[in-house]
Amino acid sequence: MADIILNGITWGHSRGLTPLLAMAQRYSELFPGVEIRWRKRTLQEFADFPIEKLTADYDLLIIDHPWVGCAAATKCVLPLEEYLPKEYLQDQLDHSTGECHRSYNYHNSQWALAIDAATPAASYRADLLEKNKRVIPRTWQEVITMAKQGKVAVPAIPIDLLMNFYSFCIAHGREPFLNKTEVIDNTTGIRAIETMKELYSLVDQKMFGCNPIAVAELMTRSDEYWYCPFAYAYSNYSRIGYAANLLRYDQVVSYNDQLLKTTIGGTGISVSAFSKYPEIAVDFARMVASGECQRTMYVQHGGQPGHRSAWTDEDANRLANNFFREVLPVMENGYLRPRYNGYLHFQDLAGDPLQYCLRSDGDPLNTLQEMNKIYRESIKSGQPIITV
Repeated sequence: MADIILNGITWGHSRGLTPLLAMAQRYSELFPGVEIRWRKRTLQEFADFPIEKLTADYDLLIIDHPWVGCAAATKCVLPLEEYLPKEYLQDQLDHSTGECHRSYNYHNSQWALAIDAATPAASYRADLLEKNKRVIPRTWQEVITMAKQGKVAVPAIPIDLLMNFYSFCIAHGREPFLNKTEVIDNTTGIRAIETMKELYSLVDQKMFGCNPIAVAELMTRSDEYWYCPFAYAYSNYSRIGYAANLLRYDQVVSYNDQLLKTTIGGTGISVSAFSKYPEIAVDFARMVASGECQRTMYVQHGGQPGHRSAWTDEDANRLANNFFREVLPVMENGYLRPRYNGYLHFQDLAGDPLQYCLRSDGDPLNTLQEMNKIYRESIKSGQPIITV
């Protein structure tokens, strides 16, 4: 039995669990008196149980960046700039994959280190496209044409629809969340929803129950679907031995001659403010997020690193069939969501009316009004929207 035991909680996919188990084992080999135990929970459990409550029971927490506004308000995780050297944090910033590092910085404090980077990207079955003499879609209209043939899969659960709604607002000329009363102006919002209807009216209804993992599994377990225009990308499905058939990942298509700007995701590692061993927990986080670890052990054990050096590394790209090289431009063009304390209320609920509208050919204006109501509820009295 180790003298010191740290408990960590992460999400239940190979990408989120396996590299942390490997790093915990290595850390205990380097420091035999320390044991780090990781527990996993589903993505839905992440949504249903507030992270701030978990800080009472776990030393290390894997979070997503929209939660950092809550972290800043509750101070339930450590501000890492008080524990890590400036040089280390500067390296993290200099080698961030897109906005990943900055996404965990809020109110001038670093609430987590980016250890995982993701954004919706296109994916396809190269073998099926070649077999059927088809090329990868490059424009929105080419996606619609393939969807009419029943060969397009796309995640359509509420959260993924909401992330894509942001993308189509931007494609129609305006970013969302520019004021405190409406998510987006009616003209832009209606155009975004109508554009989304073009696709979601054509795909199989079962997509409305699929998240990105489910879509990747559908595409790799059967030959029914050839292409997905945007889903949070998983390098695992590009690796030999992970899935029955490999996926290849690619740049997203253009709309009105501009590449779609997708909404970045990924995860960071944070340290509970209530940990009995904060220095050890921070040291483990430092090791996991370091460039050396990220481009070697982390990616070798199924991780999708946050450190940019891994995305440009030849060995990492060889392992994942050039996944990182292909998706990096999409990451660097990514949109950073709001992170104010209260945003998660909006994110948890606003996708529901959007999904209802897309499934039932509902009224876009009524949908926007309902989303705006949820948005206003999410903004706490007197709290400014801060996006830096």
